Amino acid sequence: MILLTGGKGQLGSEFQKLFKRVGIEYIATGHRELDITDIDAVKNFLKEKNIDIIINCAAYNYVDRAEKEPEKCFAVNSLAPKNLALESKKIGAVFVTYSSDFVFDGGKKKPYTESDIPNPMSVYSKSKVEGEKCVFAAYDKSFVIRTSWVFGMGNNNFVKNVIKWSKAREKLELVEDQVSSPTYAKDLAEYSWELINSDKYGLYHLSNAGVASKYEEGKYILEKIGWKGELVKVNTSKFNLPARRAEYSKLSSQKAEKIIGKKMPHWKNAIDRFFKEMEEGNL
Repeated sequence: MILLTGGKGQLGSEFQKLFKRVGIEYIATGHRELDITDIDAVKNFLKEKNIDIIINCAAYNYVDRAEKEPEKCFAVNSLAPKNLALESKKIGAVFVTYSSDFVFDGGKKKPYTESDIPNPMSVYSKSKVEGEKCVFAAYDKSFVIRTSWVFGMGNNNFVKNVIKWSKAREKLELVEDQVSSPTYAKDLAEYSWELINSDKYGLYHLSNAGVASKYEEGKYILEKIGWKGELVKVNTSKFNLPARRAEYSKLSSQKAEKIIGKKMPHWKNAIDRFFKEMEEGNL
């Protein structure tokens, strides 16, 4: 039996679809069903349940709001994974949680590997680094998977936002100085599951292949929907955002791909499949 926390979000929803498709029993919770920041609540929830794997898809992802809500951000991104890792160890379950490309400062200018040292620049990114450290200190049978720019059917994301903005505006400004790789939640769930089944615990990077700026990603989306407006390149500084962001944070998935035995699809292919999924009425 698998416990899936954050089960209603983008990644959690894709894990649910995957488990239903392959016939795996699971329990999916949101914060209303289980407060993972409360270790006693976690202990009580796990009682008399035969849980083999805990996959934590819950996260505080409000990057700018985190600058004013550090306690809430750290509770969800650092304390909660620690709680789940400690309780996983007690019951002998494998633990899986997710981190972010935001842990890097962007100074490298080529894909980041698992051996690169994080240098977080915001409350959100610091909470993610702290969460990683807490998990590995708590339990050796853990997977921490960093990813980037996730989009999927559940919740809001950049792809959906660009489509929404295009319907209301004739001019869009997108930043060209944030570069990483868009990652399809469906691919992330499926490749994560293969990695989890390898039992090769540790830190991994998983993102779709290729690199793109927010401008390039948006341009590809807008071309697909035939938008005729004006698209303008701008710098992040124009928006005066509270949280600092790396100019370059592409993750190398090579370590995970070697274990899984196949490469992550290109981000353009991923967006193509996402559009097909939306067209089929699954949104």
